[in-house]
Amino acid sequence: MTPLASVPVRVFALWAAAAVVILTAPVGHAQRAAPAPPEARFPLELLEFGPPSQTPLFAGRGDGGWDHEIRERGWIVREGGRWRMWYTGVAPKSDPAGPRGRCRLGHATSPDGLNWTRTPSGPLVADTWIEDVCLMRPAGGVYQAFVEGEGDIAARWTSADGLDWHPRGVLDIRLVDGRPIPDGPRGTPAVWLERGVWHLFYERQDLGIWLATSRDLLVWTNVADEPVIACGPEPYDARAVALDQIVRYQGRYYALYHASALGGQGRWCTCIAVSDDLRRWTKWPGNPLLPVDDEVPGESSAMFVFDGTRHRLYTTHPAVRVRFAVHPTRVGVETGGRGELVPAW
Repeated sequence: MTPLASVPVRVFALWAAAAVVILTAPVGHAQRAAPAPPEARFPLELLEFGPPSQTPLFAGRGDGGWDHEIRERGWIVREGGRWRMWYTGVAPKSDPAGPRGRCRLGHATSPDGLNWTRTPSGPLVADTWIEDVCLMRPAGGVYQAFVEGEGDIAARWTSADGLDWHPRGVLDIRLVDGRPIPDGPRGTPAVWLERGVWHLFYERQDLGIWLATSRDLLVWTNVADEPVIACGPEPYDARAVALDQIVRYQGRYYALYHASALGGQGRWCTCIAVSDDLRRWTKWPGNPLLPVDDEVPGESSAMFVFDGTRHRLYTTHPAVRVRFAVHPTRVGVETGGRGELVPAW
């Protein structure tokens, strides 16, 4: 599956503008280099992708069972020569759990990240609502899953093998002053681990993305009581945002997030932002990275996976599709803290 898409003109224009700034800046003996303009902080290896797979790589069975449909954020990793995916299966709307049906955690494997086989045992956790999974595995440790539970409340689960999961409770998130955050949804958890500090990004009714940190995985404290990534001011993310994945590439942090101009039930696009410290974020001037697509309505919940040659951009809602980076690279994105994830990731 080789991408043939050409690089959009707008990206060349952005990089040409950056080059003009750099080439025309005055140079003095003791003058400090000017900060790179926002567009120059976004490498083409994370921006330029070929067309999506024409048909989904993985989708709901459509048979009325527990994964009649799939939805929300799935999580894909490459462990040596094997690819693994954790996904959200959704029962039909007639399911007594509610109008949307019950969400359960599923698992699939692949030899190449393209051809997927379900784990035949069914849902990994049969009796608990689990969706929007984010997976981490510190080197030498167990799998840590941060998920959205019923009522859009974030929770943590652990597993030794990624198949047999044990609940560790809902996430205890506190305000800066130590008081519990107000009641209500705190969902779509996305986590980054670095130097023993866990960083939790979460949304509240898709009205912004907050950041809390923890050293013990038990109590999480906001770094600020305002969002670190807010809605707007541009129309594409003016009404709703939720973070999908944090990666590090060439010394900077990048966030993939999905957004809407129409609110929580609107049509989703995929966007990217950059940070030097995980707290202050700059949105790509060319956003959205993946605009709303009339041919694939609602496509979202994206993540980068490095396949050893180039980045792949997977979207997992409402089915799994993939795009291949136009620009190859010898070093891929990091998906956890330096030296704290297993090497295959």
